[in-house]
Amino acid sequence: MDLSPIYQLLNTALWYLLPLVIIAGLIKSPWFKGKFGEFLVNLSARWFLDNSRYHLIKNVTLPTEDGTTQIDHVLVSEFGVFVVETKNMKGWIFGSPHQRSWTQKIFRSNHKFQNPLHQNYKHVKTLQALLGLGDHQVHSLVVFVGNSTFKTPMPENVTQGLGYVRYIKSKTDRVLTQEEVAQAREKVASGRLKASFATDQAHARYVRGLVAERYGNEPRRPKNGLLRLLAFSVLMLGVGAIGLNAYSNFASQAMALGTKRSAEPRVNSVPQPSLHRAESEPEIESRTAEPLASSNVIDQRVHQPPSELFLARQECNSLIAAVIGNPDPRLMRDKDKACARYEAMKGEMN
Repeated sequence: MDLSPIYQLLNTALWYLLPLVIIAGLIKSPWFKGKFGEFLVNLSARWFLDNSRYHLIKNVTLPTEDGTTQIDHVLVSEFGVFVVETKNMKGWIFGSPHQRSWTQKIFRSNHKFQNPLHQNYKHVKTLQALLGLGDHQVHSLVVFVGNSTFKTPMPENVTQGLGYVRYIKSKTDRVLTQEEVAQAREKVASGRLKASFATDQAHARYVRGLVAERYGNEPRRPKNGLLRLLAFSVLMLGVGAIGLNAYSNFASQAMALGTKRSAEPRVNSVPQPSLHRAESEPEIESRTAEPLASSNVIDQRVHQPPSELFLARQECNSLIAAVIGNPDPRLMRDKDKACARYEAMKGEMN
């Protein structure tokens, strides 16, 4: 039974399923959720805020006395500097401005996370120190994106979706001049650390150290589930490629051997034109009155074995037909040898 069509179908399905598995793992990872939330805020800020008046600076990492602090978005305008913290979460959200931790509830599962207002407070103070601005010139803003619902009253600077745009537009008092806006942008650009993967990893290590110090645990590296998923996918692709190559070689060799074996019986069993005449010989004798000598000549021609030249020609033709259906290197070499032998024999006969 030829299983190559089934194997090809499974191989095609594998190549389609692997990207889907990788994409599903990426979508469920906390890293992707955070980045996707930041992307939504960036996109909506560019769409719904006047770019000539509100200048967006994203992913700002600033050095501090004890490490670093990372701000998702900074919007600089005449109406103040807005420091935006993004949370991509779902479920019910419980919290108040003065609580140390807030709660995320999904069905019967509860998850504690740091009060984002407290988290953003350090961002605001670090940026104020860099820019030399007062409290009335820097605004703290928290944005929740995703399918979340507030179950407790929230202050006006904790918003959902496009609510942060309305909050920014509600600030209509000019607290900065155009020159101060330009200076603030320059100071952020010169004071921030270079946006890179190394900077993000260094900040992540610093945050893990703070968490370990606060809760009395040894700092641990994350499980790197995303990296493990990617490594496993690459390993599976490598194993699949090796298996496919091995199967292809085996199938080609088996097909070449089967074709060669099937070609040999066809060469030996090819009927001679004289055999048809032999089968019809009694009818010819019954209908015609040929001399006995002519009948003897026919008998000798019938029982004469095929010549070597004829067999060589048949082998050459059979291998040519086989190569057309399966261009295997071994089969092509056999074809070349057989046809060369036939040409040599034909030359000797002539």
